[in-house]
Amino acid sequence: MAYLPCILLVDDDDTTNFLNQALLRRMAVSDAVLVATDGHQALELLQTHCAQPTASACPVLILLDMKMPRMSGVEFLQAYARQPTRHPGAIIIMLTTTLNPKDLEQLHGQPVAGYLTKPLTRDKINQVLHAHFGQPAPARLAAG
Repeated sequence: MAYLPCILLVDDDDTTNFLNQALLRRMAVSDAVLVATDGHQALELLQTHCAQPTASACPVLILLDMKMPRMSGVEFLQAYARQPTRHPGAIIIMLTTTLNPKDLEQLHGQPVAGYLTKPLTRDKINQVLHAHFGQPAPARLAAG
């Protein structure tokens, strides 16, 4: 049994999404992983999967790319904050390739729990699970 019912990956890079899905599957941290390739698609997925406040398919963790062409991570956060169908307990972690202070400054006041530098790793997922969900990832590897 996985710790999290659903995770949403939001990244415009298909390879990054593939690798992150594979990592999460190997770690067996979630029953379901949704993938969006831009902020607009992510908002649509949330609207669909979070229609009911207790919906198990509503992501409890959102891993969000900071720089995307159609809608940046910060623009997504601004739109997400206005959504009536958002999951109130969802943890949003920004994924970035930069630690530019100007980029990170944009996160102040946004509904984001923190940020991680890419690439996503087992240790980084364990950090998120420990810090925001109170437990480490499963010790065993899932088949796949």
